[in-house]
Amino acid sequence: MKEIRYFFVPEPEVGALPEDEAVHAVRVLRLSAGDEMMLMDGCGTFYKARVTMTTPKRCHYEIVERMPQEPQWAGCVHLAIAPTKLMDRMEWLAEKATEVGFDELTFLDCQFSERRTLKLSRIEKIVVSAVKQSRKAWMPQLNDMTSFKQFIGSHQTGARYIAHCYDEVPRVNLFTELQKGGVQDALVMIGPEGDFSIDEVRMAVDAGFISVDLGKSRLRTETAGLVAVMMMQLAKEKLNS
Repeated sequence: MKEIRYFFVPEPEVGALPEDEAVHAVRVLRLSAGDEMMLMDGCGTFYKARVTMTTPKRCHYEIVERMPQEPQWAGCVHLAIAPTKLMDRMEWLAEKATEVGFDELTFLDCQFSERRTLKLSRIEKIVVSAVKQSRKAWMPQLNDMTSFKQFIGSHQTGARYIAHCYDEVPRVNLFTELQKGGVQDALVMIGPEGDFSIDEVRMAVDAGFISVDLGKSRLRTETAGLVAVMMMQLAKEKLNS
């Protein structure tokens, strides 16, 4: 008996897999008429479907059952991070953070940023793959590069944190802070390898962001990003328990 495979289909009612998914289904997995598969629309619903017809680049199906999913956590988990010079480290972060579970990822252009442009399409493919692998019902929202100043001015709701290493700006532990007051929406900003500038930290604090640390260890950018996502998720699990 074949294992039921999951496919990302943003428009499931169309009745055919997107071409890249269809090629994988037909040429790699060798699905054929009558085989069952699971579709995910990235918006909270799974679909049990049955293959009706295949060609080398097409895979048609009929929907057998619609299965709306309950959210696994309340509120929004949002990571905003300055991308590293080597994009494979950001790709690793996007994959692992998706597996852990988060809702939104924004890339920041900061004073000490090593990278000021990026191609979001590669990150999107990796996130889609991680969504299927971890069987998440919701696709995280991916936002392109945004300037630091513009970002802190446009995000004014929910719990907002900026993680940094400056001793001259008092910090509290992020995980301890997340557990206070039943935090729902949570946003954490992570700086580049050289950290945010001190002026950026002060600007964020003046805008209402809470100054935090992620523990005693000094972390690389992508590690700090994943730790922040895990802390947000763990805090939500405790809140929902």
